[in-house]
Amino acid sequence: MDKLIVLYPEPEDRQAFEAYYRGTHLPLCAQLPGVLDISFSIGLENAPYFALFEATFADRASLEAALASPEGRAVEADVPNYASGGATVFTVTDESLPLP
Repeated sequence: MDKLIVLYPEPEDRQAFEAYYRGTHLPLCAQLPGVLDISFSIGLENAPYFALFEATFADRASLEAALASPEGRAVEADVPNYASGGATVFTVTDESLPLP
């Protein structure tokens, strides 16, 4: 599995961020081709970031195809509409260890 991870610094207006994020941006993210799962956390405590987003894809090729798609470009273009503090975006390959 490969993940797209986005970290958001403190926005100028928390309520405006959350309303726009939930009402407009997340529905755009749900339309990414090949996305298996999306999750987010808002109002992180004791962290240098306000919010965290994760989107899971089957593999790196699926993630890269999603980002290059029209839907992926729409998601990217939407970020300045709510993320007044900017965003840090990166990808990771997710590995799990079985629990005993």
